[in-house]
Amino acid sequence: MNEHPFDLGRRLAAEGIGTAFLLATVVGSGIMGETLAGGNVAIALLGNTIPTGAILVVLILMLGPISGAHFNPAVTLSFLVQGKISTGDAIVYVAVQIVAAILGAWSAHLMFEEPVLMVSEKVRTGGGQWVAEIIATFGLVATILACVRHRAEAVPYAVGLYITAAYWFTASTSFANPAVTIARTLSNTFSGIRPADAPLFIVCQIVGALLATFVFVWLLDLHRNKAAAIEVAAD
Repeated sequence: MNEHPFDLGRRLAAEGIGTAFLLATVVGSGIMGETLAGGNVAIALLGNTIPTGAILVVLILMLGPISGAHFNPAVTLSFLVQGKISTGDAIVYVAVQIVAAILGAWSAHLMFEEPVLMVSEKVRTGGGQWVAEIIATFGLVATILACVRHRAEAVPYAVGLYITAAYWFTASTSFANPAVTIARTLSNTFSGIRPADAPLFIVCQIVGALLATFVFVWLLDLHRNKAAAIEVAAD
């Protein structure tokens, strides 16, 4: 287990701040985009996409050195499976992410003078969207694992750009995050999702995260590759 330069309390605070700002951006930019788009859904989605990708870059740069900037239970699960975070720490990371995500969505409601407490009525279901969530989360976790291994300094930009792209190439607009999904059930706005549709989204996100973890742990197994290279050289 890696030693952390910051204690658990500070890491949890970083996860909470980052996840709350992420959701404030997702929900707030969705409200702003829909308000200004004049009924043009493509423009509204663009107005939702760019701020989300941008804030991810900022938040990971700010808070990554403290907590790892997971902001996402699927990412925490991946690091748990790899043995890079303890089970206890992973549980509290996820709890903080979910609570902070809800608070972030509520803060967006307050800013735009929407009712704070609401439940989404936006339907998001069907095989295409479930497959999209598997692919979206697979790609997000793969981006993180590969960049951490090869270009750690590029992670903030790679994640921001990946999510910006995934908003548009996935049928679900790339939730790719169980905490985000839960919070968005509590926002009957542009970015919302019906509570009834959320469980399958979350299952697909977990599947995508686990698939990416297993594939990329195998793909990036440098120790095995080095051993094989040494053996070939010896022959």
